[in-house]
Amino acid sequence: MPNKNISEAFGFATRAVHGGNEADRETGAIRRPITMANSYELPYDPTNINWSGTGGNLYTRNGGANQAYLQQKLALLHGTEDCVVLATGVAALSGVFFACLKSGDHAVVSDSTYIATYRLMHELLPEKYGIHTTLVDSSDMASVRAAIKRNTRLIHIETPANPTLKVSDIRIIAEIAHANRALLSVDNTFASPYNQLPNALGADLTVESLTKYINGHGDALGGAVLGAKPLIDKIRGEAMVNLGGAISPFNAWLIMRGAVTLPLRMRQHNESAQKIATFLANQPQVRFVAYPGLESDKGHTVAKSQTVNGYGGTLAFGLNADHDAHCRFVSHLRVITSAVSLGHDESLIVYLGENDERQYLYPEEFHNGFFRLSVGLEDAEDIIADIRQALGNTGLF
Repeated sequence: MPNKNISEAFGFATRAVHGGNEADRETGAIRRPITMANSYELPYDPTNINWSGTGGNLYTRNGGANQAYLQQKLALLHGTEDCVVLATGVAALSGVFFACLKSGDHAVVSDSTYIATYRLMHELLPEKYGIHTTLVDSSDMASVRAAIKRNTRLIHIETPANPTLKVSDIRIIAEIAHANRALLSVDNTFASPYNQLPNALGADLTVESLTKYINGHGDALGGAVLGAKPLIDKIRGEAMVNLGGAISPFNAWLIMRGAVTLPLRMRQHNESAQKIATFLANQPQVRFVAYPGLESDKGHTVAKSQTVNGYGGTLAFGLNADHDAHCRFVSHLRVITSAVSLGHDESLIVYLGENDERQYLYPEEFHNGFFRLSVGLEDAEDIIADIRQALGNTGLF
């Protein structure tokens, strides 16, 4: 249970600060310490212990103190019954798929997702375990309905999606899933709980790559799955204990620290990304901009109906230029860093070229190469100036 009597009745920022935290009983420190232990003291008679159990501190692969504190905080922020924290976002995704699907089952998956999701659901699970997958445009409800089969057990969507920012209607897809006795899992990484709460919209499971916005500092890996306790217990037992996807105490502590400032950071990410997307949309050198906060964006109406505070800090755009000019543009950037990942304090950009293997799944405007830009916490005006000078030095302004 959450400490300090902090409940969902408190505001998001209060929950971010106090959730999972209380004074350390041994030292009186008002911040939870890092418990760098892989094993915990056994009782007088340990013979009745379930060595694969997760109910208390036994062995860190079964769950540790710092992990438990972080799980309390995240469940409070999402308004869910339970949470399991794992080593990475991909470990969280794998845990969902491993726990919810078996050989012969069928899953419906967004056609625009994180590359590891694509690998797992389009290649590895079908090839190794006979789990069949249909990739669909999950922004099109008719396509989602048409993909359902008698053995469909899971619908998994990403919204906004990586890297196209495609938006899917969580409420309607939850209704489709439940009408067909399937579960709905939602990768919420681009939105974070500050902007979107999938479980409140009908999803059974929410997945977060804690590496991104929730940590926010680019210095730790982690993933989380949130939902009802029976489902989370199943994922905890299978993905954490038996597959070994446990998070390290230090990473759990780092993410716990980072999550405190999530509402402040997301407010800045939202505001700056909106300004930058608007700027880019008005530049003749820019071929397209994908950002749900723009009224011209195809997903704007749905995004507006299911977001709480804003549209996130990540956008995609392409230039009216050839392959080399896209690369030259990045080489001239001085504030924005060319690197993968997103949700960091610094702005990050990655160029996805025409040879992307999933090109056939992307909307047509993405086919000639594009950028994914994660807007950081720098002054928006400095980021815009950096883009402007890079366009000019590339000969595009």
